[in-house]
Amino acid sequence: MSKPFSSTEKLPANFPKTPEEWEALIAAAPGVDTPQAQAAVDTQWADAVLVPAGGGPKAVREALARRTRGPGKKAARVMTTLRLESGVLDAFRAGGPGWQTRINDALKDWLKTHPAA
Repeated sequence: MSKPFSSTEKLPANFPKTPEEWEALIAAAPGVDTPQAQAAVDTQWADAVLVPAGGGPKAVREALARRTRGPGKKAARVMTTLRLESGVLDAFRAGGPGWQTRINDALKDWLKTHPAA
């Protein structure tokens, strides 16, 4: 068990030493009632999603999928499962990061010559 830190040699000179000094420091600290603090809180919560208690990862994924990108915009991508031959997948992955985008681009090119039914 380590012994409590008791040396004040390495602490700043204005470091609180008594409970009263700590209370004064806490009282002087800015709260969330300042515009800057509220802006920071708003920024942190801007991308939050609410899920039911106990919903688990599935509920989080569903909530994230429901988020919109703004008025009139559709989701950029849709998460799906796709079965590919291992050789095809290996070839795209061999190109390094961005292999999913390359598969998406190849499918878009294919659709140009093969209209959707």
